Amino acid sequence: MKQEFIFIGPPGSGKGTQTKLLSKDYNLPHIDTGSLLREEVSSGSENGKLANSFMEKGQLVPIELVSQIIKNRLLKDDCKNGFILDGYPRSLEQAEALDNILKEVNSDTNINLQAFYFNVPEERLIERLVNRRSCPRCGTIYNLKTMNLKNKEICENCGSKLVQRDDDTEEIARKRFDTYFAQTEPLIEFYKKRGILTELDASLSIEEIYKNLTGAIKNYVNS
Repeated sequence: MKQEFIFIGPPGSGKGTQTKLLSKDYNLPHIDTGSLLREEVSSGSENGKLANSFMEKGQLVPIELVSQIIKNRLLKDDCKNGFILDGYPRSLEQAEALDNILKEVNSDTNINLQAFYFNVPEERLIERLVNRRSCPRCGTIYNLKTMNLKNKEICENCGSKLVQRDDDTEEIARKRFDTYFAQTEPLIEFYKKRGILTELDASLSIEEIYKNLTGAIKNYVNS
C-alpha cells in the first residue's frame, strides 16, 4: 500500500520533529516545501530560476509553479511507496492543486492518504518559538526551557554555537500565527469532511505524540 501523509499545523507545533521520526521508521521521503524550493533554486533549473525571481523580491512563488515543483518531486523513484508532505498544502487553493497532482502521480488505487493536524494552544507555541535555538552546522533544534542542556549556547552534537532564528520573536511569531489561522486552518475542515483527518495533541511529549501518530496510521489502515 502506498502511504501518503500530509502534516498540518502552525509554526512550532512540532511537525518537523515528528516528520523526521516517521520518515526514518517508515522509510518515506520527507518533503518540506521550503527546502524543496531552495534546492530547486540551487540546482539552477528553469523552475528554480523562475522561483528565485519571486523569492529574491520577497514575493510568494505562484501556486502553479510550486505545484509543478511538488509534482516533479513526487514523481521521483523514492516516492513510489509514499511520502510525507510538510508545509504543503497551506491553503485551500493549494489543497485543490494537490488533488490534481495526486491524480497524475498515483496510478495505484491502493493508497492510504492521511492528513494530521498538530494542535497546540497559541500561547504554548509562542513559548516554544521564543525559546527555540538551532545549530547552524548540524541542524539540531533545541528548546531552552523544556530541554535540560548543560550549556544553553552550545550544540551538544557538534559543539557549534547555537543561534536563534530572526523570526523566532514574539512579535513576528504572532504575525505568523495570524497568517496561519487565516489561510491554513480552513484545511482542517477540508480534510475532516473527507474523513482522512486525525487531530493530534501536539502539546504532549515527543514520544507521546509519535505513539499517537503511528497508532492513528495503523488504525486507519486496519479500519
